[in-house]
Amino acid sequence: MEFPQQQKPAGDGKIIYPPGVKEITDKITNDEVVKRLKMVVKTYMDMDQDSEEEKQQYLALALHLASEFFLRNPNKDVRLLVACCLADIFRIYAPEAPYTSHDKLKDIFLFITRQLKGLEDTKSPQFNRYFYLLENLAWVKSYNICFELEDCNEIFIQLFKTLFSVINNSHNQKVQMHMMDLMSSIIMEGDGVTQELLDTILINLIPAHKNLNKQAYDLAKTLLKRTVQTIETCIANFFNQVLVMGKSSVSDLSEHVFDLIQELFAIDPMLLTSVMPQLEFKLKSNDGEERLAVVRLLAKLFGAKDSELASQNRPLWQCFLGRFNDIHVPVRLECVKFASHCLMNHPDLARDLTEYLKVRSHDPEEAIRHDVIVTIINAGKKDLNLVNDQLLGFVRERTLDKRWRVRKEAMMGLAQLYKKYCLHHEAGKESAQKITWIKDKLLHIYYQNSIDDKLLVEKIFAQYMVPHSLDTEEKMKCLYYLYACLDTNAVKALNEMWKCQNMLRGLVKELLDLHKLPVVSWHTPATNLPDAGKAQDFMKKFNQVLGEDEKLRVQLEMLISPTCSCKQAEICVREITRKLTFPKQPTNPFLEMVKFLLERIAPVHIDSEAISALVKLLNKSIEGTADDDEEGVTPDTAIRSGLELLKVLSFTHPTAFHSAETYESLLQCLKMEDEKVAEAAIQIFRNTGQKIETELQQIRSTLIPILHQKAKRGTPHQAKQAVHCIHAIFNNKEVQLAQIFEVQAIKLLVRWLLGMKNNQSKSANSTLRLLSAMLVSEGDLTEQKKISKSDMSRLRLAAGGAIMKLAQEPCYHDIITPEQFQLCGLVINDECYQVRQIFAQKLHLALVKLMLPLEYLAVFALCAKDPVKERRAHARQCLLKNISVRREYIKQNPLAQEKLVSLLPEYVVPYMIHLLAHDPDFTKPHEYEQLKDIKECLWFMLEVLMTKNENNSHAFLRKMVENIKQTKDAQCPEDAKANEKLYIVCDVALFVIANKSTACHLDSPKDPVLPTKFFLIQDKFNNDTFQPPCFFLQPKPAPVLAAVNKPLTVPGRRIFTKTTTASDTASNTSTNSSPLSSSTINKNRYTRTHTCTSTSKKKRFLQLSDC
Repeated sequence: MEFPQQQKPAGDGKIIYPPGVKEITDKITNDEVVKRLKMVVKTYMDMDQDSEEEKQQYLALALHLASEFFLRNPNKDVRLLVACCLADIFRIYAPEAPYTSHDKLKDIFLFITRQLKGLEDTKSPQFNRYFYLLENLAWVKSYNICFELEDCNEIFIQLFKTLFSVINNSHNQKVQMHMMDLMSSIIMEGDGVTQELLDTILINLIPAHKNLNKQAYDLAKTLLKRTVQTIETCIANFFNQVLVMGKSSVSDLSEHVFDLIQELFAIDPMLLTSVMPQLEFKLKSNDGEERLAVVRLLAKLFGAKDSELASQNRPLWQCFLGRFNDIHVPVRLECVKFASHCLMNHPDLARDLTEYLKVRSHDPEEAIRHDVIVTIINAGKKDLNLVNDQLLGFVRERTLDKRWRVRKEAMMGLAQLYKKYCLHHEAGKESAQKITWIKDKLLHIYYQNSIDDKLLVEKIFAQYMVPHSLDTEEKMKCLYYLYACLDTNAVKALNEMWKCQNMLRGLVKELLDLHKLPVVSWHTPATNLPDAGKAQDFMKKFNQVLGEDEKLRVQLEMLISPTCSCKQAEICVREITRKLTFPKQPTNPFLEMVKFLLERIAPVHIDSEAISALVKLLNKSIEGTADDDEEGVTPDTAIRSGLELLKVLSFTHPTAFHSAETYESLLQCLKMEDEKVAEAAIQIFRNTGQKIETELQQIRSTLIPILHQKAKRGTPHQAKQAVHCIHAIFNNKEVQLAQIFEVQAIKLLVRWLLGMKNNQSKSANSTLRLLSAMLVSEGDLTEQKKISKSDMSRLRLAAGGAIMKLAQEPCYHDIITPEQFQLCGLVINDECYQVRQIFAQKLHLALVKLMLPLEYLAVFALCAKDPVKERRAHARQCLLKNISVRREYIKQNPLAQEKLVSLLPEYVVPYMIHLLAHDPDFTKPHEYEQLKDIKECLWFMLEVLMTKNENNSHAFLRKMVENIKQTKDAQCPEDAKANEKLYIVCDVALFVIANKSTACHLDSPKDPVLPTKFFLIQDKFNNDTFQPPCFFLQPKPAPVLAAVNKPLTVPGRRIFTKTTTASDTASNTSTNSSPLSSSTINKNRYTRTHTCTSTSKKKRFLQLSDC
């Protein structure tokens, strides 16, 4: 296109000024010029393209304004006004400018461009005119006229440079928009972008320029985005020449080519559509440094947050991944570092990276293995879902790396992940479950031989697994549930760690003790510190410092004291460190070594407050109010592991357990059914209870019976620990242990006999004699009065229970003599309340299961003399239950009719009468008070039996008692006094029956059968009445009859049946001679102080605790 011939002004070239405007020449002042130009500007502003007449009228003025006088005027106001006029002239005369000379146009546009620099100062009074100038140029696209000029590129370069230099943060959006419109129209409507013009744009993307003028960077960024379709070809040509052809001279920006690619990719990847294949070529360069530069660039491009380059350009991505195996170490290292950002910003690429990271985790270079760990851990710390199990597995493997730096990084990284996700639960329970193995793995490392590994595990445990900075309750909760979740090997490692620390405290204590001696020689702790050679020298120096500084020794003694609290430990460590710190010495290896020592011996976790908190957590688990399920453990597991934890701590911190509250909770654990829990509790008492006997009497009194019970009835392990505990805690251990062994010996004999189930060796006879002698001697076989009353009570109970146990076996029941039966039955009237209570319970359970012979039901009649109302009530309930069970059994089993003698409750009466006749308290048969006791015992049983008169049972009872009067006492048939007492008891029984029932005088339906073991038929008929005249008191219910009848449970039964034969009359006197005869019983050799006869009403029934 050629410019048209310049238009001629009207009026033969005479310049016509707007009305009121005088001629503007160099003869007038600048102020006057400005004043007149403002009016001209106003005139041109009001004109439009349709004003043909005015356009022709002011054509000469337009040409005049482009003269050298105005374009080179030194006054900036004049230049600004002229530029505004020229911009309006281009608008009014568009599309044909009134200037036809190429040189003139170039001068005009360069002049206008220079005026645009005034946009920089937004606070200038003339800024609005500068903005008007910019707006006019952009709206009209005036610079497009320059496309026809040969050297238009110079104008555009100057324009772009000017706009990029003047833009700043004070400009509003309109200014930026007009600049953008002005530049983008030049790029998009021109024939192309020269390299020089491209450089003026790209130079603003270089980091140095970007930091200097952020607004220029944003302007260039927006310009490139708008013109991407046009400018992409020019950019591709530039990079092709630099990267492929190696022509770095084509541009001053050649050395910044990789920075530009990164910026252009961030602006719009479309700008580099043709450039990316060139980068793939560069990745295969033979120059290692060049490959490194390209890898760094692509790492940024692939790792950018919103980058889709990997999915859009798979060949380039695969080529880049190949650099993970580059021969050049820095290239491999750069690839590994890139992986961290890639994992964070592109989780979908983790699968591609995993295999390459696996290979690099075994790289021969230590730095690369180290950075693989850093890469994975950094990604995991941002979001655990970014790293898969395989990647975490690489870190796990490196915890066993041959290099300490790599092992340390792996261990610390895992510890940080554990604290963030398992301890603080920052990503929920699912994420925590994913890395539960970390705690076990870290503790397993304690098995390594390196002292550095052990020290790091201790540090990790104190800072990450159970942070010592937490308050006591949170800290112990953390430890409590951590211990419950550890695997067996991790638990052993943790236990070993505490033992090692405790051992080291012992060594330090030895050192402090040696300082009290004239010569100190000590080297052992150096082996417990890193770098044993240097540590030895440092410890010698530390030893010397201790000898010179008494205050330091005091602080150290306090630190290792068993009573040192966690807070005190922190203060002591801080004070010792402060004393050994030298301000002028930036690095102090000696101080670092001492810190290692202090960290190992300081009790930062466990003190008495911590143990108390642990015990409270244990109590909550036992009560079911703890957060066990939320923490991922069952209550049983929490309780068991909690006891195991306390057991371990009882070895290393025994003093911290010494409190009544702690021991009370442990006593509750002793009573639990779980064998392991009880065993652990016993061991804790054994390890920590040395002061219980002297300082905690209440705990002692409760603990002794429990330990005895565990020693007697617990598992073998419990029994062993209970014996050890008694030996460790109590002063009178010999007495305690002797009592346990005696009871256990009795049980051993009985179990052995029950296992044999025959008496061929006559062992049962000797055993029964031993048990009888023990009852006669009231539990003190030696009769030397060296055994306590409580132990005597337990032995009496054991002997009575043993006889009752043997009686459940028919072969042994047959050889139990009436005297031995009576001694066994009299245990129910023992002076000790607990003996009476436990014996009655055992008696009831055996009877209700039909395991004991019927005669033992008669023993409950003696309960009428129990001074405790509750015991009498319980005995009556037992009678009711047993009688009910037997009657029901007879009804439901037709075959039971053949065994009525051993099942029918009414057949208990002969045994009861015989037992009462031989009651040691029944010494004066004609004394009213003793007869009254006999009557109460008879009434206690008969009242229950005679509740109903089924099948004329009352007459049957009367007939049975009358028949007894026609016999002799089989126990001592020739003893007239014994027979008299038997007949008196029969008379009292008849008296009670007659007063209870009017139907008792009817005919008996059956003839009762009497046990020949207790009664012998006599030849002569006995028609005498032996009831004394003074006995006229009417029978009345005992106070117990008003007691509430509580239902008793019936365990599974084993029927005890005994067929009455002629052999029942046989006695075991020949093979099992009793140690006492009827005369010895009547002489009251078994001195019972527990009865309620007229002569012993004032004697107390003792409690076990009183014995």
